[in-house]
Amino acid sequence: MIFNISHQTAYRYGSPVTQSQHVVHLAPRNLPRQTVNRHSLLIEPAPVSRFDRTDYFGNQASVLIIEDEHTELVVHSRSVVTIEAPPPPDLAASPAWSEVAGAAFQSDGMCDLSVLQFVCRSRHTTVTPDVVAYTQLSFPAGRPVLEAAMDLTNRIHRDFVFDATATDISTPISQVLKARRGVCQDFAHLSLACLRAMGLPARYVSGYILTRPPPGKQKLQGTDASHAWFSLWIPQTGWVDFDPTNGSMPGGEHITVAVGRDYDDVSPISGVLLGGSSQSMLVAVDVIEQK
Repeated sequence: MIFNISHQTAYRYGSPVTQSQHVVHLAPRNLPRQTVNRHSLLIEPAPVSRFDRTDYFGNQASVLIIEDEHTELVVHSRSVVTIEAPPPPDLAASPAWSEVAGAAFQSDGMCDLSVLQFVCRSRHTTVTPDVVAYTQLSFPAGRPVLEAAMDLTNRIHRDFVFDATATDISTPISQVLKARRGVCQDFAHLSLACLRAMGLPARYVSGYILTRPPPGKQKLQGTDASHAWFSLWIPQTGWVDFDPTNGSMPGGEHITVAVGRDYDDVSPISGVLLGGSSQSMLVAVDVIEQK
């Protein structure tokens, strides 16, 4: 499947910004089953300097320096991506979760940091007794790890309500767990905390998902959104994706942009401003399947 993706973010400031610097994670990754055919980034006002780099986690990032005084900043990313759906894994054939929990260490005692770093807790994935209690229902002794992760994914999908007004990026997962409401980044963070509580390597994935209008309705422009899910590592196959917001395993309709320990590592746009006072933000995203 081939997708055309448009992601436009417009910031408006209460007073002029005299200078700003930003880090942008909006370029999709090239992966074994994902090919980036084309990507472009339009910034207004144009930056005086732009540096494209690969960050610590292998994501494509752009560093922007803007020195023109402005009261509005527009960042528009456009991409064309080809996705090949992975074959569905045999969940029951995966190793027991307790075996995977220690498998990030190699047999010679050397630590594989590229995997082990995703066992460590991060700012948005604090483990509490309530998180552990919620997790253990899906992870009885000896259960295959992918089967347990799928059960956790389905439980979060069933137990929690998607509510864009219930949380923001500063809401701790302890509150999300108590209220049973949130958005995709909350459900991804909760999943990560659960898996890391069991000693399992798991990472945050940001990207997009193809959405379909209700039957008989036309898809509206600009009404899609960024999406987030999680990926669990097992020694036999590497990283396996799960989407707790939708209670599914991503197939051919999820587009990966970036991976990290949590949202802080892969924020679409972050930065510092000189001036600006108050600000508002408007985001318009379209994910369209190319026929």
